Amino acid sequence: MSTSQQVDPLIGRLVDGRYRVRARIARGGMATVYVATDLRLERRVALKVMHAHLSDDSVFQSRFIQEARSAARLADPHVVNVFDQGQDGELAYLVMEYLPGITLRELLKEQKRLTVTQTITVMDAVLSGLAAAHRAGLIHRDVKPENVLLAEDGRIKIGDFGLARATSANTATGAQLLGTIAYLAPELVTRGTADARSDIYALGIMLYEMLAGEQPYKGEQPMQIAYQHATDSVPRPSVKNPGVPEQLDELVLWATEKTPDERPSDAGEMLERLREIERELGIAPLASRTRTLPDIERGDSDTDATKVLPFASTSVITDEVALGTAPAPEAEDNSSRLRKKSARRSARGGLLLALVLLLAGGAATAGWYWGAGPGSQVAVPEVEGLTFDEAEDVLAAQNLVAGRNDVHSVEVAVGEVMASDPTAGTAVDQETVVTLDVSAGPASVDLPKLTEMTQEPATEQIAQLGLELTEVREYFLDFAAGTVTNVRVQPRGTEDENLCTDGCTVNQGDGVILSVSLGPVPDVSGRSVDEATGILTDAGLQVSPDRTTEYNDTIAQGAVIGIVPKDGTWARNDTVTLIESLGPQLFEVPSVVGMTRDEAVATLQNAGFDVSGVVFPWNIAMNDLTEVKSQTPGGGEMVRGGTTIELSIDLRD
Repeated sequence: MSTSQQVDPLIGRLVDGRYRVRARIARGGMATVYVATDLRLERRVALKVMHAHLSDDSVFQSRFIQEARSAARLADPHVVNVFDQGQDGELAYLVMEYLPGITLRELLKEQKRLTVTQTITVMDAVLSGLAAAHRAGLIHRDVKPENVLLAEDGRIKIGDFGLARATSANTATGAQLLGTIAYLAPELVTRGTADARSDIYALGIMLYEMLAGEQPYKGEQPMQIAYQHATDSVPRPSVKNPGVPEQLDELVLWATEKTPDERPSDAGEMLERLREIERELGIAPLASRTRTLPDIERGDSDTDATKVLPFASTSVITDEVALGTAPAPEAEDNSSRLRKKSARRSARGGLLLALVLLLAGGAATAGWYWGAGPGSQVAVPEVEGLTFDEAEDVLAAQNLVAGRNDVHSVEVAVGEVMASDPTAGTAVDQETVVTLDVSAGPASVDLPKLTEMTQEPATEQIAQLGLELTEVREYFLDFAAGTVTNVRVQPRGTEDENLCTDGCTVNQGDGVILSVSLGPVPDVSGRSVDEATGILTDAGLQVSPDRTTEYNDTIAQGAVIGIVPKDGTWARNDTVTLIESLGPQLFEVPSVVGMTRDEAVATLQNAGFDVSGVVFPWNIAMNDLTEVKSQTPGGGEMVRGGTTIELSIDLRD
């Protein structure tokens, strides 16, 4: 379980006067799970609260209560215990055992696939818990890695019996078909029916995933995966992982048969076969120190409380499980008995070898060397995707030596194995050095100054350095068209933009954004509206159908003066607005006939006109003696501002 740091209004609340909510640890389709303190018993518990929008739904209420009753009936060490169930106002809740640790899904995400010993350990525990459910007449209906819990103290438990049903009520149609699609049995897809054997199918898919590192069926849509469940056969996991023993291959195929009748009848039968395989392979589940001697002596498969991972903390799970180095039980267990049997077999082998040596001499020695000794060959295991340390351990288990070759990679995470030489599946001698290409992450490169060069050579430089040209931004500037005017770098996986105008150091895989000049905005003054629109459109601008108008003394009415300016720079596909000329602005000439000379001049000048018709001797005559007899242009005419008005002056009558 992973802790969520999101703010949740339920955190800190006292539920039903007993359970103090501490933190949210998981959220699912029907409910949210919190860690809480049972104040009455002073212990940590997991509090599962139904989502508010479902609390008024009687069907979901019934299903929620069914989970409590179903799980509470299962008194098995490999099933998550349910302690209580209740209602506090609008909250419907379950109180369950709190198991700090991780889920099998989280372990698979970290390791991708498990070792044979790990897989047997998990399957033994899950099958034990599910066998108890099947004996109680319950089917789980949602078996998947997310519902397998690996506790910090080493216990393995199966939980979330929210979909559990009595085995006699096996119909599932429509909305009741709630099992996860990746683990859905064919009969659920084709007929909508399920029984204990449907759980077995899901277990088979989970077993394949643990061994192969991936699910057998993939698809972009859920129905594609469902169709494959109904029509295809699950392949052997050894196709993906040559290290898988044939017995586990066969167990996967048996559990995932298309016809339910051809599968194990229930988890108990599948567990019996798994225990036989453990004996055949000489592999026992990693045992916990918590097992009692009477249980060991009885070999009680029903209680089997000890088939769990003995780890002190979650962080140790992936280390000890991966290496198979969990502590052995203090009392005699399967491992001890296996060592004794091995010792007895070795003793018998020594006698036989002595006899063979007497009979065959050097031929027997050579046969041993090449057939079973240091000269025997092994298949290189698949280690791609593991860290170097993990891959080194996997190779060492096959008596192979890991060599390291750091290789820069843009796509593969730092420290992850990209490939091996020889490749996986190749038969090689023991103690062969297998060279592992390990990702060193992207290489650093120096991006030179790209400004002032044209776009094409700048683009070639970017590609040669292993960078990605993510965007070209084009602007109308006073540079030659095609000239790079600015460079920004976008580090891989971010949206940041860092200026790199004069060159800079970057990582391969980073994105580069170029700003490129389109040249100046075309001058369309004096053009007709249609001509100007065509010129600007061809240059890469959009022209608004709306226009503004202005008077202009030099550009004829109806022609274009220019475009409305903007703050900043015009870019390709920006929309511009044309300024259309109204021609020169005209003003009405005031009538000054009958006025004195000075009155007429003042009146015309105040109206914006020039007066140049006052000549000698009228320019020096006494103003009161003068009178304007006529004017050109005449009063009331419309002329441009600044037009010269000629006056005819004479003596006042």
